[in-house]
Amino acid sequence: MKLVVQVRLMPDAVQAPALERTLRTVNQCANRISERSFECYGLRGSVRDLRSVWYRELKARGLGAQAAQHVIKRVVDTYAALRANVRVGNLGKDGSERRRKAESKPIVFRADAAHTFDDRCLSWNYAQRTVSIWTMDGRVKSLRFVCSQGALKQLADFRRGESDLVHRDGKWFLVATIDLPEPEVFDPKGFIGVDRGISNLATTSDGANYSGRRLNRYRRWQARKKAELQAKRTRSSVRRLKKRARREARHATHINHRISKDIVAVAQRTGRGISVEELAGIRERVTVRRDQRATLSSWPFRQLGSFLEYKARRAGVPFVEVDPAHTSQRCPRCGHTERANRPIRDHFHCRRCGLAGPADHVAGVNIAKRGALAWGFVNSPAPDPA
Repeated sequence: MKLVVQVRLMPDAVQAPALERTLRTVNQCANRISERSFECYGLRGSVRDLRSVWYRELKARGLGAQAAQHVIKRVVDTYAALRANVRVGNLGKDGSERRRKAESKPIVFRADAAHTFDDRCLSWNYAQRTVSIWTMDGRVKSLRFVCSQGALKQLADFRRGESDLVHRDGKWFLVATIDLPEPEVFDPKGFIGVDRGISNLATTSDGANYSGRRLNRYRRWQARKKAELQAKRTRSSVRRLKKRARREARHATHINHRISKDIVAVAQRTGRGISVEELAGIRERVTVRRDQRATLSSWPFRQLGSFLEYKARRAGVPFVEVDPAHTSQRCPRCGHTERANRPIRDHFHCRRCGLAGPADHVAGVNIAKRGALAWGFVNSPAPDPA
């Protein structure tokens, strides 16, 4: 199971300029290679094609052998990711303005964009909490980093592959990949259904409700501040807008981590699995009023689902995704499905058997039942051949 661990670097007055010059130089080189690759090969430049042209020039500019290889491979991987996004439709249909804009110009790397280092360019000393890293000014040794004791143990035991050097908000970070062993998934006694929404961020089949009222107030306040800054249209306002956007994203991530951690802990303690709705493409399928569009688009529902999935895998908890159709309109007792069963957003009342209750709770119960059926179907023994 691959995860990432982020540690903060603490460079001194000599080390920090070396890191800045390194990122600036490798991204300038990446932009030149990207322009040439787009001119010659469009979106389909390969490592072999670009290496034959650019490897010697990158070496002449002072890049090490491994650094030059990483710059070339990074450009190729970025174009490969763009082709994949185009192929699956993430940039719109053929002929759409967004897709046409993405395909009509070379990819540009920011001056402080993250860069990849492997074990030849970067070595770790976990005991002293330092790293030795290649830079344009030579090898920088004894560069201190700080992290929690748990993160340090994970790095020492499970770090694999490459790490990324990141410069964000004036701070330096290393993002390393770890490969954790996955525990065996236990046989569940039942399932916890999780209904994700806007007013209530998550409601479980047990009746636990993670209300979004306080969060919605925070987001409305952020939206007002954003409108005020957008009206100014100055360089300073643009910088503050970006800073606020990152802050709000961090806040949303923190909330999703807390919710998913609580749900997985309950499932692990009670020996049950977790069932969620498959919400892929919900923004394209669902139509909402104009005043609700920003609310629907701003909260990362998929992030909450991905957090639940990886935390469940890490704990050995069964996890399934089920069909979301009519989960809040179907009666979990008699099975009657009708739009009139949900006369208002927050309330469910079955027109056949009279079962009533909060609509999100009813949806969670239906999701739990579908999860149990899906798990039984997937894990049922294969029939004996005739």
